[in-house]
Amino acid sequence: MDKRLLLGDEAIALGALNAGLSGVYAYPGTPSTEICEFIQKSAPEVRSRWCTNEKTAMEAALGMSYAGKRALVCMKHVGMNVCADAFVNSAITGVNGGLVVLAADDPSMHSSQNEQDSRFYGKFAMVPVFEPSTQQEAYDMVSEAFDLSERLHLPVLFRVVTRLAHSRAAVVVGDSIPRNELSPASDRGWVLLPAIARRQYVSLIDKQPDILKYNESLTAIECQSGVAKVRTGVIACGIGYNYVKESGADVAILKINRYPLPEAAVKSLALRCERILVVEDGQPVVEQDVKAVLGAGSNVRGRLTGDLPRTGELNPDCVAAALGRKQEKAGSVSEIVAPRPPQLCKGCGHRDVYAALNRVVSEYPGARIFGDIGCYTLGALPPFSALASCVDMGASITMAKGAADAGVSPAIAVIGDSTFTHSGMTGLLDAVNDNSDITVVISDNLTTAMTGGQDSAGTSKFEAICVALGVKPEHVRVVVPLPANMEDISNVIREEIEYKGVSVIIPRRECMQTLKRHRK
Repeated sequence: MDKRLLLGDEAIALGALNAGLSGVYAYPGTPSTEICEFIQKSAPEVRSRWCTNEKTAMEAALGMSYAGKRALVCMKHVGMNVCADAFVNSAITGVNGGLVVLAADDPSMHSSQNEQDSRFYGKFAMVPVFEPSTQQEAYDMVSEAFDLSERLHLPVLFRVVTRLAHSRAAVVVGDSIPRNELSPASDRGWVLLPAIARRQYVSLIDKQPDILKYNESLTAIECQSGVAKVRTGVIACGIGYNYVKESGADVAILKINRYPLPEAAVKSLALRCERILVVEDGQPVVEQDVKAVLGAGSNVRGRLTGDLPRTGELNPDCVAAALGRKQEKAGSVSEIVAPRPPQLCKGCGHRDVYAALNRVVSEYPGARIFGDIGCYTLGALPPFSALASCVDMGASITMAKGAADAGVSPAIAVIGDSTFTHSGMTGLLDAVNDNSDITVVISDNLTTAMTGGQDSAGTSKFEAICVALGVKPEHVRVVVPLPANMEDISNVIREEIEYKGVSVIIPRRECMQTLKRHRK
């Protein structure tokens, strides 16, 4: 046994390694990225190469589970949308080797488009969900999740939030166990023909009481004062438990870090208290469930009632206020320091791409530039203010296509190299099949830059991919985005805008941050 100072993400990674992990499958996305990176650095013998997107990651992990090995899938919350087809169906097939799906949610949208709560996916798929409240629990619960996965033959969803993923604490680390031997499944339940799927779905329903019984057995009510009855009971989920403890309020606490909700424990808490405050980081998932369990007339408070903020991540101050504990508040940072919006790095090739685009687009009053997810999304801000939209991974190409179908001209898509292979290729194929009048700019900086410089799946393949998808070779153009080349780049953009069909321009220059690291 030894003690280590670890990020929540690192604790999860080390917990998985010590639980006999054979493979991690992931697409980089804040705040989950450090899990796969830690495994890559710490255990080169474990399969850990980045995947093209979250769906391919989920399916590959399911294949490893089929073979009897333990597998971990990692993504941020919006990645759950991408892998949802495979994830939901994995509950129907069941698993062989333990399978843990890590979803890192981002309340307050520190680096995300939305605040969606991955616990909904656990309810949707009807699988166990774990939500640790500390780095130590994150380490310990990964091993528990793998064991439960193999015992129930179900995937386990493991949910963390940014504040836990990216903060450090001392973690007591135990010994590792051997990896599973190769033992491929022989059960026909993996073939989801309707007749088989119907039988498997009944099996999934039959497992629900076992999941609930397991959660009930690990749930207890804490009374701060030791008395049987108190005015306020708190249901504290995940990291919210820490905020309640920090408040020092005299309350009874039901700590929830496993789902589905242990209903018997909720009812027991309600008998002791006049009111219940639900403290959960994310959307009011548990608050709604508690109201359903206790019925009309129950005094359940939380985000829906305004006792806690409806949006953003929770903090000790707002939880203390909801519990009637006054806190001394210092001036906020925004009141003291002038805000500084994010910006592209000095010397970044994306800067030259936008400079050239703005220069040419000014000649076309009806032009619109559709953006995508990556560093280059900052082109929406001054000084470029170039983008008309940025919705989700890969949307730039298909939105440009739809706008062109509606009559927008010229319609231009800007997408990064990693995002293109993640979910842009299918949109480009749609555009080719429809001979859409769009210009696609794949801004290639030779890495997945926004999440720290991970490998990009399509590096050195983009011209071949575009031609294979049907773009005419003479309309796949490569340029080097540098101020000295501004005239040539502008001419290429102008020529491809004038071409009535699908054209692709690939500005290629290495990310400044990875270039610095490579030079060192």
